[in-house]
Amino acid sequence: MTDRPMLILIAGPYRSGTDGDPQAMAANLARLEEAAWPIFAAGHLPVIGEWIALPVLHSAGAGPTDPLAEQVLYPAADRLLGHCDGVLRLPGESTGADQDVATARRRGLPVYYDVADIPRLAEEVQEVG
Repeated sequence: MTDRPMLILIAGPYRSGTDGDPQAMAANLARLEEAAWPIFAAGHLPVIGEWIALPVLHSAGAGPTDPLAEQVLYPAADRLLGHCDGVLRLPGESTGADQDVATARRRGLPVYYDVADIPRLAEEVQEVG
């Protein structure tokens, strides 16, 4: 258990293995988002780099397959990690998620591979259902 909420970056495949297919990227984002509730229910605040990067790209008139994405997706996650207390690494090949893990380790942040390993906050949210 922990006595304060943590900001946890959920890292996993987003563009990897999609060949730029928007439906495949949306499915990958949905898989990342599936981990959000368990983290929140444990008393923490989940965040996904694409939640930051995609609106930034959109405001620049670009999307995740545009050349500008390379200048936004990874840097956004790196900047976000400067505020995070840990990373949840989901399964699947992902250069960006691997970079997130390496950055977290360099910064001394814990890296979790299962949401059950994230310490729960002393006062947790009631489970739904």
